[in-house]
Order: sequence, then structure tokens, then C-alpha cells
Amino acid sequence: MEAELAALELNKTWILIDLPPGKSPIDCKFVYKTKYHFNGTIEWKKARLVAHGFTQQEGVDYHETFSPVAKIVIIRTLLALAVIKGWHLQQFDGNNAFLHGDLHEDIYMKKPPGYTKGQPG
Repeated sequence: MEAELAALELNKTWILIDLPPGKSPIDCKFVYKTKYHFNGTIEWKKARLVAHGFTQQEGVDYHETFSPVAKIVIIRTLLALAVIKGWHLQQFDGNNAFLHGDLHEDIYMKKPPGYTKGQPG
């Protein structure tokens, strides 16, 4: 959780402010995942912070959604191209990922559980 919070701060994901009058913050939570070795021992544990976006109302809190993702057919095509061209392949495990998009609305979120910076609330 500390690594996730540090990455979010490093990327300047949010600004701590007092909640403006008449605004409602969305909640957030940590989602946990454990990856195992083939023999059943733990390889790593990961905590990811997610916002409860399902509490937002279309047309009030947001106006559109778009989440670009890589499709498996694209990944297979790139791997095939790398084999044909003899390119060196390397594995990369990213610590965190962000969906990039332009927000045209102000989004207010409660502070994550365990986040002690700033004023309470």
C-alpha cells in the first residue's frame, strides 16, 4: 500500500483540498492481489487503490468514459513481428498503471485508508 501511495504522489495524481460546499466525494479502497510461484509459494503481493466510480452519475459527475486497453491480438502481432525481425524481447513488470485521459470535471475523492498527510477529512 505504501508503494502504491508513493507512486500516486510521485505522479501528482491528486491535490489535497478542503471539500467545497455542495460537493460529495467518492470513496476509494485498496484491492489486493497475490501472485504465486508454480510451487505455491508467494511471489509478490500488490495493493492497488481504486475509486468507487460507480457512485458517480452520468451527466452530473462525468460526461463520458474512455479506457484504451491493449488487445491480445495486438500483443500477439507485436510478438510475431519481434520474432520475425529478430528483436530482443524483455519482460517488464510495471508497478502501477494509469488510464490517461482529459478530465473536464472536478472529481473529489476521500483520502485513501491509511493516508495520513494533510488535514483530517
